[in-house]
Amino acid sequence: MKDEASSSQATFVRHLGEGERKVLALHCTIAHSRAWAGLAAALKDEATLIAPDMLFHGQSPDWDGEGDVFEAVTRQALDQLTEPLDVIGHSFGGMIALRLAIEYPELVRSAVLIEPVFFAVVKQDAPHLVQDHDREAQPYLTALAAKDNRLAARLFNRMWTLDDGPRWPDLPERTRAAMERGIQLVAPVEDVLFDDRLGLLKAGQLDRATMPVLLLRGSRTQPTIQVINTGLQNRLPSASDRVIDGAGHMLPISHPHETAEQILRFWGAKENARSE
Repeated sequence: MKDEASSSQATFVRHLGEGERKVLALHCTIAHSRAWAGLAAALKDEATLIAPDMLFHGQSPDWDGEGDVFEAVTRQALDQLTEPLDVIGHSFGGMIALRLAIEYPELVRSAVLIEPVFFAVVKQDAPHLVQDHDREAQPYLTALAAKDNRLAARLFNRMWTLDDGPRWPDLPERTRAAMERGIQLVAPVEDVLFDDRLGLLKAGQLDRATMPVLLLRGSRTQPTIQVINTGLQNRLPSASDRVIDGAGHMLPISHPHETAEQILRFWGAKENARSE
């Protein structure tokens, strides 16, 4: 299958893998669709990943400023659901995947949410951790407010990447420039992530996501993520939570084989349950 530009401001869509199972894969902030290459290889012949570049990322354009940016990136993903698909989302991509599962359950066969950054869950379940997160995030938020996107991207990347990841000076200039561009998406969506502007936590909303859901996280990730995954597991009708030992927030990139193992096990259990 060829990579292509589709609708929604000429969204660029990459296809990875050649498996029969079609999977919508939604990347994290300051990454791009090729970030799924390692996972696609680890899944071998099981799946074909349909991976759009979000606005401000990869080969897709910047947001045009019309309407609401979270609506725009959701529409980018929804445009790929021309039939029911399995969906995988990482970090902010996990938030989009969760919304699709709630609002369009007939189009989502199953959902794998890898460290979704739904901090509104933390506000409800462990508000003291939100304060800790805010203190840690303040440096990059200050840089964003000062419109120093390069510094903001550097600090944001440092916050969400383990010490054994590549240091900013060691990254190619092209990668640093892409991260600087992608960081523009952070501020406009904070009210969705932290304040649940869309009301996804309101009574009955999560009950609509009746498909099997796998929540994945790394053992070395931020404390807030454990609260989010546990909170969503407790709120969703059919969800399980799994941990990949030694991984941090970037586990689908740093630990693609372990991530693939968990996903394949999840898909297999789902198919077995359906056949019983």
